[in-house]
Amino acid sequence: MQADARMRPRGRRYEAELQRCRPEVAVVDFGDYHPLKPIMVTDTKTRRGARKGSTSSSSSSSSSVPPDPLSSMLDGTDPLSMFAAASATETLAMSRSASTGDLGRRRREKEEEVVGSDFEPWSAKRGEILARFTTTEKLSINLCMGSDRGKALSPGASAVSEKVRTRLEELDDLEEGSQRELLNLSQQDYANRIEELNQSLKEAWASDQKVKALKIVIQCSKLLSDTSVIQFYPSKFVLITDILDTFGRLVYDRIWTMCSDPRPLPDSFTLEDVNDQAKETCLNWFFKIASIRELLPRLYVEAAILKCNRFLNRSGIQETLPRLTAMIRGIGDPLVAAYARAYLCRVGMEVAPHWKDSLNLNFFDLLGTFKQLGGESVQNQLVIQRVEMPEYLTLYSPAINWILQCIAYRAPESLLTEMMERCKKLGNNALLLNSVMRAFRPEFVAARASDFIGMIKDCDEAGFPKHLLFGSLGRSLVCADPPESERLTILNEAWKVITKVRSPQDYINCAEIWVEFTCRHFTKREVNTVLTDIIKHMTPDRAFEDAYPQLQSVIRKVLLYLHDFSVLFSMERFLPFLDMFQKDSVRVEVCRSIMEVFIKHQVELTKDPVILNAMLHICKTMHDSVNSLTLEDEKRSLSLLIIGFIRMVSFGRDFEQQLSFCVEARATFCNLEPVLVQLIHTVNQLAMETRRVMRGSHSRKTAAFVRACAAYSYITIPSLSSIFTRLSLYLLSGQVALANQCLSQADAFLKAAVSLLPEVPHSISVEGKLRSSESFLLDFINNFLATLLVVPDHPEHGVLYLVRGLLNMVQDYTWEDNSDAKVRVYVSALPLLAAMSQETYIYSVPKVDSNETLYGGDPKFLSELNKLCETLIAQILDHLKTLGRDEQSVRRQGALAFSLFGVLLAHGDLRNNKLSQLAVNLWNLSHKHGYCDTRVSVRTLENIKHQAQQPDAAHLSDMVQRLALQTRT
Repeated sequence: MQADARMRPRGRRYEAELQRCRPEVAVVDFGDYHPLKPIMVTDTKTRRGARKGSTSSSSSSSSSVPPDPLSSMLDGTDPLSMFAAASATETLAMSRSASTGDLGRRRREKEEEVVGSDFEPWSAKRGEILARFTTTEKLSINLCMGSDRGKALSPGASAVSEKVRTRLEELDDLEEGSQRELLNLSQQDYANRIEELNQSLKEAWASDQKVKALKIVIQCSKLLSDTSVIQFYPSKFVLITDILDTFGRLVYDRIWTMCSDPRPLPDSFTLEDVNDQAKETCLNWFFKIASIRELLPRLYVEAAILKCNRFLNRSGIQETLPRLTAMIRGIGDPLVAAYARAYLCRVGMEVAPHWKDSLNLNFFDLLGTFKQLGGESVQNQLVIQRVEMPEYLTLYSPAINWILQCIAYRAPESLLTEMMERCKKLGNNALLLNSVMRAFRPEFVAARASDFIGMIKDCDEAGFPKHLLFGSLGRSLVCADPPESERLTILNEAWKVITKVRSPQDYINCAEIWVEFTCRHFTKREVNTVLTDIIKHMTPDRAFEDAYPQLQSVIRKVLLYLHDFSVLFSMERFLPFLDMFQKDSVRVEVCRSIMEVFIKHQVELTKDPVILNAMLHICKTMHDSVNSLTLEDEKRSLSLLIIGFIRMVSFGRDFEQQLSFCVEARATFCNLEPVLVQLIHTVNQLAMETRRVMRGSHSRKTAAFVRACAAYSYITIPSLSSIFTRLSLYLLSGQVALANQCLSQADAFLKAAVSLLPEVPHSISVEGKLRSSESFLLDFINNFLATLLVVPDHPEHGVLYLVRGLLNMVQDYTWEDNSDAKVRVYVSALPLLAAMSQETYIYSVPKVDSNETLYGGDPKFLSELNKLCETLIAQILDHLKTLGRDEQSVRRQGALAFSLFGVLLAHGDLRNNKLSQLAVNLWNLSHKHGYCDTRVSVRTLENIKHQAQQPDAAHLSDMVQRLALQTRT
């Protein structure tokens, strides 16, 4: 196979070829079937059944609709329907073989649904209590694992079975006096020890050591009588009641399991569904608990298994709740009694949520204990522990809040009026008033906001802190709106109290709540005033360093309601407020939240200098946080936020100001590569927008401006680390420069891209994995070749100097072993050279004279093109011969030969006999070993036959006779 030295590309008439390639216009009858017309779907079960019984199949679609080729391949069976049917079968099988544990889990979930989703569960309050009620004092755990001799039953009592007596003896036979005391525990150590006891309880239960499990629960319950570190008591209550909940669940599930053999027990079971063994086991547990000597553990443990009364009698729970409520009256410490009532209300809401008598009785008893708070025993305890009365009263809040929440659940509005009257009768007891505002629906509280403010003002200053009362009121007012005429008065009265709070932590906890009320109902003037007051309180002694979470919450609430950033940044105190975030990580997080809101809500492009200066400051803060240890994901996230801001900046027709902004942004965000890439795109877009405005005819001023844009990109691109990003931007910027008639700048970009090619590595990282760069490089070179068609030669350089420079770089580049990439570049260059030889190019750049105009079909220019084509074809043929020597490379040889054949067919002048013979030889070579795709070969032959019918393509008829299909066989 040899190339003809005089080979020239064939002449092309692009317009005529385009007309021939256009599809024929067909008249569409809209009454016929149309592919976008809705289709009736046939039920697969019906079709399968019909196929079994008869040859005809029932279908709901019209018979005039042609068969769907995709459905016809399914043989009437829809795979999605098959999967759904299989899934249904598996689900049915699984449901039949469900274990008793699964039944118990579903039963518990169903029982939890008795209380609606509008009721805030205890689990939602648990974390808040543990975080709020902390201590730095040392704690102790005193576990006495000795016997409990206070037997309530005589061993010979006929009412107790032999099994119960045996269990009680086991309870007494534990080693007497085995006492374990853990001293000097930190709060975290204490929580860890309690969790260890919880695990020990589960392990003892799993190993069938039920008595040991009961002893653990009893000893843990006794810890609730210890108020030696009174500030920690609410958190201690949370930790220990977790153990009680675990115990109650284990006992109930065990009895349930005994009733579920052999058939599952229904959720709404009756007493007749419970077998005798389960009843005996249930009684056994209640007898064990009744034998506990001390009141507090007996009360807590019985409350933990309160739900088990369902297995004994229908009214057991209703009878037990009042008895347990009365037992609490025997607890002397009012704090311990309050939390015992809270726990009883907790279990009561789980088992009898609609039975409010016990809840009301608990509440009335609780009110009766308020007079104890000023008693001598409480005062002495506070003196010993150095606790002030306001702090002591706050310890009651979780318990009273929970009791009132249970009472107020779905209660009528009249109950709130009744509660307010009770507060007034108690002298506006602040502790009760606080819980009332938190327990009832926000709508009820907001409607009476002025009344509550009056009651708060009448409360005793020395008692429960007033700022906590206003905090509770504020929580309701941000959920429900008070009357519009009262809003300003409410804010003024509340802020008079809040601003007088001396403790920075107490102040910001309350101010954080009322900021949302202010943003929700007032203008930037009031919001600015609130921010000023916060800065005033939190700046002295750098108090803001201990209140970052609350200050972040303030920012989030301001951003929630103020989406107009011109208004936001025009507030005098907003940016000074941001200056309080001195910790780097917190400051960056705040800036990120501001940027996210800006990108989400800033719809219109902006050039407002207030917004731009503020956002540049915020973005610079994020950018300056980047260092060598910053993760790539973090860099990417910050870059996307900054890019979002850059895209929203527009100075309209003031293009020079836009370019100045990009220059400033480049200096500001130099460490974030994606931002620099976006800036280059922005400047290129700016140059093209200038061209559009000038309609392609630049004035001296605009020509200088687009050259400045090109210079910006040329300076910025080398600072990027990704080599393929640099290559693509060089090419893109060169195309933009060429479109704006900046020929020397376009040459500079393209030469820079060519000179960068030798630096391309053999492998690059893509999504954390190393991949060969060959495919990316070939894609770039193909795009580059397509651009070179319209790039005119430089008058001071030789003919086709850019094409030759690119091919020389490709020649010198070190390609991978066993790679055809270099030769594929040569094959791709042939269409470019063929297109350059045409009298009129297939595309051009307006107002830019390409080589078609510069050379005007000069024979010397065409001769250079032919020589270059001959050189490339010779290189390709030599490579084909090399591949033919190795049997392992014949597939590659065939693919490459077929590719070159396609180029010659499309662009070569096949009237030349030698070139035509070369094409035939390439066809035969590509089919020699049978690796060529037969379908592609058939379509290629059909296309050649179609072209041969054209008047000027008779020579193709002779050639097609010599093209034969060959197979590997």
